[in-house]
Amino acid sequence: MFVDHYEVLQISPNADQETIHRVYRIQAARFHPDNLQAGDAEAFRLISDAYQQLSDLRRRADYDVDYRNAQRRQARHQLDQATSPQGIDSERRKRRDVLFLLYRKRLEHPEKPSISLLEFEELMSTPRAQLDFCLCFLKEAGYLVRTDSARHTITMKGAEWVESAIEDPTADLPRITDGSRVA
Repeated sequence: MFVDHYEVLQISPNADQETIHRVYRIQAARFHPDNLQAGDAEAFRLISDAYQQLSDLRRRADYDVDYRNAQRRQARHQLDQATSPQGIDSERRKRRDVLFLLYRKRLEHPEKPSISLLEFEELMSTPRAQLDFCLCFLKEAGYLVRTDSARHTITMKGAEWVESAIEDPTADLPRITDGSRVA
């Protein structure tokens, strides 16, 4: 299994030897098993292994080849996940869920019909990073608006979509292609 030594030491892959040494000393002192406050033998071993690999110029050059290959594999894996039918279906379900939550909020609390990003995270048990694209998509498509106070409110177009989806559960949000909206 590939270990990202740069991540372990919390340094950039562009770090020079002096930075690697300085950061290693700080991390090693912090996680050394003799440190009664923050000692962690496993973390110390990982930090020491990373330092051994990155402090030797020849070993670092060999590691950097493996590091770049691992980065490419990870990027391909992420692309495969994003373009898989399951990934796309997951995004569509998130958009649907956001609209249903906003619609319900509008019905139940017409005086305060908006939901914050933090509330979405809690209600959907979904991290913020996974909601950003969904909210951006719905905003650009005109299904919701974002207020000055960073809260989201459903638009009439969004409400109409929810009502049609209730009547026809197979209804899907219109897709955006080539930068133009498709109804």
